[in-house]
Amino acid sequence: MRPNKIKQMWRDGKPTTLGWLSIAHGFSAELMARQGFDALCVDLQHGTSELGDILPMLQAISQTETTPIVRVAWNDPAAIMKALDLGAYGIIVPLVNNAAEAAKALAACRYMPVGMRSSGPVRAAHYGGANYFEEANDEIIVMAMIETQEGLANLDEICATPGLDAVYIGPADLSYALGMPPRADNPDPKHLATCDRILAAAHKAGIKCVMHCAGAEFAAGAIKRGFDMVMLTSDMNCMIAGARQQLDAFKAGIA
Repeated sequence: MRPNKIKQMWRDGKPTTLGWLSIAHGFSAELMARQGFDALCVDLQHGTSELGDILPMLQAISQTETTPIVRVAWNDPAAIMKALDLGAYGIIVPLVNNAAEAAKALAACRYMPVGMRSSGPVRAAHYGGANYFEEANDEIIVMAMIETQEGLANLDEICATPGLDAVYIGPADLSYALGMPPRADNPDPKHLATCDRILAAAHKAGIKCVMHCAGAEFAAGAIKRGFDMVMLTSDMNCMIAGARQQLDAFKAGIA
């Protein structure tokens, strides 16, 4: 089976980069995949994509060495299994509140006897290659998002869930959980300390911790703090930033 590049890099002690796909289109996914991210995530929770959109996006990513990941909209076994059958090599599950919910997500990602994933990798077996059934349980990454008050209260037991690969910090919803307005790259000391507590709990349990960022400076700081993966930017934010940069430069040039 095709090795999971992210797992390989984590085994080697290397931090990894994640790009974000908020736009439901194969061409924009291909453009992002060719920029050098270690992994790209198709966002079904807050992006414009639905399950029916992700096949061409995963096919576009597959033209490169970038690892394809999907964030499902909810902890729904049917959606998780469908994304995996279409070729996702990692699943991010939002709003995980306790170990039982983490175990439910894991079960949907693992074949028997470990989990309950149904047999039918219509595209995944072609993308993953030989021995997909035998090796998929070890290669597919499962990440549980920590972003609620209940999730924080149950942090240690979530991190200790057998088979979980990583916890993923959703900073905006985490801000809500801490009584703050949502924002990206939150510099508030309480928010930073909470993120570091999640990081410490993950590493104590022997799993990885991922930080969702909005820019290079904060992401670089997160890597220096010990995070194992950072989400750096999205297709939508890159489009907005690029357009604004050109417009601002144009207006300055004719002033």
